[in-house]
Amino acid sequence: MSSAAQPCDEATPVVSAFYDRFPYPGDPLQDGPPPGYNWRWCVEMAYAVCTGSVVRKCAGSEPLKILDAGCGTGVSTDYLAHLNPGAEILAVDISRGALEVARERLQRSGGNDQAHVRIENQSLLELEDEGQFDYINSVGALHHLRQPEAGLKALASRLKPGALLHLFLYAEAGRWEIHRIQRFLSSLGVGTDEQGLRLARQLFAILPEDNRLRLNHEQRWAIDCVADVNFADMYLHPQETSYNLERLFAFVASADLEFVGFSNPKVWDPLRLLQGELLEMALALPQRQQWQLMEQLDPDISHFEFFLSKGPQASLGWTDDKELLAATGKLSICLWGWPGQSLLDFEMAPLELSVEQVELLKAIEAAPDTALGCLPLGWDSKRISSLARDLQRRQVLLLSPGNVAST
Repeated sequence: MSSAAQPCDEATPVVSAFYDRFPYPGDPLQDGPPPGYNWRWCVEMAYAVCTGSVVRKCAGSEPLKILDAGCGTGVSTDYLAHLNPGAEILAVDISRGALEVARERLQRSGGNDQAHVRIENQSLLELEDEGQFDYINSVGALHHLRQPEAGLKALASRLKPGALLHLFLYAEAGRWEIHRIQRFLSSLGVGTDEQGLRLARQLFAILPEDNRLRLNHEQRWAIDCVADVNFADMYLHPQETSYNLERLFAFVASADLEFVGFSNPKVWDPLRLLQGELLEMALALPQRQQWQLMEQLDPDISHFEFFLSKGPQASLGWTDDKELLAATGKLSICLWGWPGQSLLDFEMAPLELSVEQVELLKAIEAAPDTALGCLPLGWDSKRISSLARDLQRRQVLLLSPGNVAST
């Protein structure tokens, strides 16, 4: 049933009308695949990063089942289709206007040819008849519900046991200035239409050049907000909730889900901002306290992006050579420049491989279902395990557990 016909969240009517007017995100349409890759939308990569291995959650030949909850204009859906060929993808949103763009995007990009994509005008709260999913992506949707907790519980009920949910939610510290602009405009009765857009843009033009709110916009957000739909989403949205870490973890607990980790872990690493004695003191703390320190030290953190799971996730560290040599491997789809030694890795950072590592990866490509220890390389097992462990650590090589006895 369409959420437009029977809203199940108080904010649904105003939020859907807002996105009909300003379909978001405003990424341009193009012919051909989307540029580059985002590993968070590649299910194999997500499981590899979270668990250390490519965990296949489907039985037999059943296709991977993915939900894109709050897909907007289909940017995330497009990547999900291209990065998970053969998957069954359900993309839902409450805005008919945004979904018109999403359908055109997938048609022009060829995403419909890569995966079976179904785009529906539904609320993420109304998916009881859709069964459960191997992977759920929900970027920037829950914080636009009047009751985000109900949205998280609804998504949790759609997860298969052990499956992953990737979320993106606003962080209040990095949106300090944005919130003040929003409240100012709301206090004046500035609407969420074209007139409101004009007045909001006018505000930044008339504020003094050294005003903190204007400086924050010009230095951090002006490029992102060139498109009117992006500007409106940031400053005119009629319903949003932001979190700090304490409320974030309470939010996760409300749906009885497990926090697996941040999908931008470097942002939360004390090494990014500290050194010397203070770094040693910080690293001696439990991980959650380390994250709280980073939240205090970096007020520019404007969002949380993270993985949750239904039930605890077992993680493989691949420290045992026998287990490693029994595993089968495959190259990450999120690499740029392969085959070759000079690549861009899954985070689009420069990566240099050795001649031996390239040779090992080519051997794996030529025999993808062969245990690493059985590859026809003529190398000793220590050499193979050392190279493979380094490639797995850098997320170039994705591993699946094998039968230790067979090797």
